[in-house]
Amino acid sequence: MAPFLNRRDLTFQLFEVLPTADLPQRPRFAEHSREVYEDVLNLAYSVADRYFANHAREVDLNEPHVQGGRVVLPAAVGEAMRAFRDAGFFAAHHDEELGGLQLPWVVMQAVQAHFQAANVSSSGYPFLTIGNANLQRVFASAEQQRRFMLPLLEGRWFGTMALSEPQAGSGLADITTTATPRGDGTYAITGTKMWISGGEHELSENIVHLVLARIAGGPAGVKGISLFLVPRYRVDEDGSVGESNHVVLAGLNHKMGYRGTTNTLLNFGEGGETTGELVGEPGRGLAQMFHMMNEARIGVGMGAVMLGTAGYLASLEYARERRQGRPASNKDPLAPPVPIIAHADVRRMLLRQKAIVEGGLALGLYASMLVDDQHTGPEAGRADAGLLLDLLTPIVKSWPSRYSQDALSDAIQVMGGAGYTRDFPVEMYYRDNRLNPIHEGTEGIQGNDLLGRKVTQAGGRGLELLLARIQADLQASEALGGLDEIRAALGTAVRQSGAALQAILTRAPDLGPDLFLANANSALEMLGHTVIGWMWLRQATVAARALPGARGDDPAFYRGKLHAARFFATHELPKVRAHAELLASADRTTLDMQPDWF
Repeated sequence: MAPFLNRRDLTFQLFEVLPTADLPQRPRFAEHSREVYEDVLNLAYSVADRYFANHAREVDLNEPHVQGGRVVLPAAVGEAMRAFRDAGFFAAHHDEELGGLQLPWVVMQAVQAHFQAANVSSSGYPFLTIGNANLQRVFASAEQQRRFMLPLLEGRWFGTMALSEPQAGSGLADITTTATPRGDGTYAITGTKMWISGGEHELSENIVHLVLARIAGGPAGVKGISLFLVPRYRVDEDGSVGESNHVVLAGLNHKMGYRGTTNTLLNFGEGGETTGELVGEPGRGLAQMFHMMNEARIGVGMGAVMLGTAGYLASLEYARERRQGRPASNKDPLAPPVPIIAHADVRRMLLRQKAIVEGGLALGLYASMLVDDQHTGPEAGRADAGLLLDLLTPIVKSWPSRYSQDALSDAIQVMGGAGYTRDFPVEMYYRDNRLNPIHEGTEGIQGNDLLGRKVTQAGGRGLELLLARIQADLQASEALGGLDEIRAALGTAVRQSGAALQAILTRAPDLGPDLFLANANSALEMLGHTVIGWMWLRQATVAARALPGARGDDPAFYRGKLHAARFFATHELPKVRAHAELLASADRTTLDMQPDWF
């Protein structure tokens, strides 16, 4: 099995492109150092390599199944969960008094990337648990945190998010799960939830579901939705696990990828009363759940990047070893075949993979650094960091999910027939990643969010910040050689994107909401490519500065960065123009297509 992670690139992104090594200057991280972060990352690699990568194929071939009323998983999954817990990763970013290390979120996201690359299915259980605990830390009461959150941080209990329902899907305004007051401060929860990852298993002592429900008699629509803590087993006052809470597994969904993550249909209130506790104020459930959803959207994007990276590394290793054909300039049939990496078209596909996954990784870690800036950075810049993060989140989720699929398709193509066999892992990565464009909101949902809300949020301040930061990096790169193509292409993309957004926003009052959003996907694609071009300019700038003094393997590494930036400039950024023109024109084609014409 090929390496699943490019550790040199991760180090480059964290400590050369991003100022991660400077974070210990902030009070929260004062006890840290770059050496501490590197030790944590080394531990993550060791655990991921030994306990997660070893059973990635096993859980793909042996899906969860029900036996004797319980979900059965391969034993290696439980061993991996114990190793993750023993390493302290469930609580690593939390306060020291909660058992954490107070790790920055950007380092924590890099830690999680190791497990996503090694085994995306098994990584789902701890990452849902971490997200559940993070939401509780913000919105749950101190008593609820004591009883429900602390066991999650200890890795004894696991958590989920329960939003969708069979009849509603992503239309959360239409959920029907009901919470009826019981007279003692708790609620009786009745209803059905669909597509609940990690909803049933025997990996932990208890499972804490974060459930969206409508309090009986509450208003229709999203304003009537509240959030509840609903455990699989009831929790006594002293925090001990009690009897069944009547959260019943109605069935398992069998997916094309992520097969090792149980995906469930759950009935609440079947065979007895399911009790839950309200989190925060009534009617605030969806706003609260967005804390976990937005975190998960960045996590989905990072998971897509890591699947794409694993596929890229596998196809790269294969291309270096597999001998086939001869250069077009060599007509001698007796000449030995060359490694296929010698062929220009194979290098094209490898370059495209590199440009996608390393650009996507840069974006995911940049967004994670914004999380740290929002909470621990200089006070004056925290609000701006939050606005820029809000703007970028739909792109962080969608662009890597969409284009890592292209990268994995190229990885299979590089490997030819071997690529789509189970002898190699790339076909599994391809199936796994196909879920990511749907996870945590489809591309259509993300496009509508970006154009319909995030671009104009706070008077367009987020977009203003984005364009200002890109412009600053363009100016900072002007004195460096070897960047002309990426600098020129990015400058053009920024102008085209800005003009298109100005045009559609100016016409918005006359277009009406349906036509205004009809081409929101083009806004997502246009800004997505532009932002990834920016990520490549940032990487290329660092590489150009470092190259003159580089030693050992570093010159080749930095030249690879510069060449990948050039590839993205010449092969990918020109695509911005088509999306910009389509968006600016307010094209009616998709809106005017009638259902009975299909």
